[in-house]
Amino acid sequence: MAALLCLVLSLAGGVNAREGASELPVLSVSVLQFGTAHWELDHILHRGLDRQNGYRLELKPVANLPASRLAVTSGSVNGAVADLLWAQSRFEAGTPYLYVPFSSQIGDIVVAEDSTIRSVADLAGKQIGVAGGPESKGWVLLQKVAEQQGINLEESAQLQFAAPPLLSQALRRGQVDVIVTYWHFAARLRGEGGWRSAFGMADLLTELDLDRNLSVLGYVFPQSWAQDNGPLVDRFAASLQRAKAELADSKSYWQRLRPLMGNPDDNVFAALREGFVAGTPAPQTDQRIADLQRLMTLTGADPDNLMPASLFYRSQP
Repeated sequence: MAALLCLVLSLAGGVNAREGASELPVLSVSVLQFGTAHWELDHILHRGLDRQNGYRLELKPVANLPASRLAVTSGSVNGAVADLLWAQSRFEAGTPYLYVPFSSQIGDIVVAEDSTIRSVADLAGKQIGVAGGPESKGWVLLQKVAEQQGINLEESAQLQFAAPPLLSQALRRGQVDVIVTYWHFAARLRGEGGWRSAFGMADLLTELDLDRNLSVLGYVFPQSWAQDNGPLVDRFAASLQRAKAELADSKSYWQRLRPLMGNPDDNVFAALREGFVAGTPAPQTDQRIADLQRLMTLTGADPDNLMPASLFYRSQP
C-alpha cells in the first residue's frame, strides 16, 4: 500500500510539474540546425535555464539563413539570430527589431602557416577569397583599414567571392593566398593544422577607433512584440547570460554539444569551443552602442537613419 501511495504521489507530482511548465510563457526562436547559436540555446534547454528564469524556450530548427529570417519576419516565431546589418536594413524598411547581443565574432583572415602575409599591407597583389559577398562586414572593414594605409584592395588584389566551404577548399588547394571568412570556418581550418590567422579581425576595429568587443550578431525580436513582452525578453537574456557563463567556465558541458558541432576531431572541437567563448559580447554601454552605429555607417548604412540606442538591448541589473 505504501509503495502504491508513493507511486500515485510521484505521478501526481509529474503531472503538476508538466502543468506548471505548460503555464509558463513561451518564447520561440528560429535557429539554424547546425548554427553556433544552437549550441547555447540547446544548453539552455538541457540545463533548464529557461524554466529557472520563468519561461519556456521553444526552438524551431531550420536548414538555412533565409528560412530563419522568413520565420521571424512572418511571425511564425518570436525571434531569430541575425547580424547587425540585417537589423539595420529592417529598421530602414520600417520594421524595427530589438537587438539582443549574441556574439562579437566578426570573422577571421586565414593564411597558410608559412605565408608571408602578416598585415593589411601584405595583401596587396594577393589572391583573396571573401565569404559573404562584397558587402560582408569583415571585407568592408578590411577595405576601410587598407584605404587608411593608401591601399585599394579592389584594384591591387585579385578577388574571389564564394561560400565559406568553397573558400576553405580553395585555400587548401592553393587557389587563393588568403581568405576572409566566418569565424567557425576559420576555427575548423586552424584546428586541422597548417593554417593561422594572418592578423586579428579585432585589430581592424582598433584601427578604426572602435571597441574590439562589439555584438555584431544578435537575437532579433520585432519591436512591437518586444515592447509587449519586455519581462519575457529579460528572462531570455538572463538565461543567455547564464548559459554563456557556464559554457565558458566548464569544458564538460561541451561534450554533450559535440554532435551539434558536427562531431569534429579533438583539435577542431577545441578551436570551435575557444572561438565561441571568445565571442562572448561585453555588456552594452553608451560607447559600444555608439560604436555599433558607427560600424553600420562604415558598412554603408544611412548615417541619418540608424537604429536608435533604444533598439539595442541592455542586460537588466
